[in-house]
Amino acid sequence: MQNFCTLFNSGYLSRGLAMYNSLLRQGGDFHLYIFAFDDACDALLRRLNLTNATIVSLHELETPELLAVKSSRTAGEYCWTCTSFTIWHCIHTFSLDHCTYLDADLLFFADPKVLTDEMGEKSVLITAHRYAAQYDQSEDSGIYCVQFVTFMNRKQGLAVLAWWMNACLEWCYARFEDGKFGDQKYLDDWTERFTGVHVLEHPGGGIAPWNAVDYACENADGQLVVRKANAEKVPLVFYHFHDFRYCTDKSFRLTAEQYRLPESMIRLVYSIYIKALSSAEAQLASVDPAAVVHEPPMVLKWIKVSLSRRIQFGLRGRYKNYTKKNALT
Repeated sequence: MQNFCTLFNSGYLSRGLAMYNSLLRQGGDFHLYIFAFDDACDALLRRLNLTNATIVSLHELETPELLAVKSSRTAGEYCWTCTSFTIWHCIHTFSLDHCTYLDADLLFFADPKVLTDEMGEKSVLITAHRYAAQYDQSEDSGIYCVQFVTFMNRKQGLAVLAWWMNACLEWCYARFEDGKFGDQKYLDDWTERFTGVHVLEHPGGGIAPWNAVDYACENADGQLVVRKANAEKVPLVFYHFHDFRYCTDKSFRLTAEQYRLPESMIRLVYSIYIKALSSAEAQLASVDPAAVVHEPPMVLKWIKVSLSRRIQFGLRGRYKNYTKKNALT
């Protein structure tokens, strides 16, 4: 069995449920522990009766140490602070032999077991950002991404996890300071600091806006495959929909304006994500039609600031990283 955990609040409900559903579609033997970061999120998730999930309330997770630093962190910073604690909680509360933390804005297109199988006898798995050259933010944001990280319930794995928990308690903020950034740059030296750490090699794990430009994507008999220049095609295992935003006028911003997304990624990957979100929204509405399931829609300022952008967006339903819902579904 593959053991996963994730955390989110009501603003990420549709995303988190879409990710769960994508794991379910892969047909693997898995269980997802969902840490609900507000009461409304907790109540709604429990009403869904998800067969392969356990809902954990925030108060079940919070230790005296976490509560002591909570007031000094923003909501986002507190989520980052708690990430390592969710893994520790799952391993010890539910007696797991391993646990993989997942960011809630991932979607799976193939069974992730192929990724954790890479670990062999190692005790920790981390994934590199693999930044495209023009988007390299390693210096500030870190070499590795806390998007898919696995810890085995072994002495080596728990030692790394305990170190990370203590580091995040001491400092975890959304700024670059003294070689640190959030919970993420702490991972930069793990392959030197600790033994038993494996860096994911599979090219299909961890494609995201900051590296999508380096890949071609195609549908091969119902399976999305990706290929880097001069490399072989491999299944797309998961995509990280970083900075995806709901917008006004039934529109979406696929990611931040700074990133250029290949048309194949928009047409194949993002279209599937928008459909997955719509399905999750309907699933949530079936138990509570009035529930808040995503963040407040972002106003389309970037589009409306320019007449040519407004015209193109109005005629085509798309402009760069912005799209109307019906333009991709």
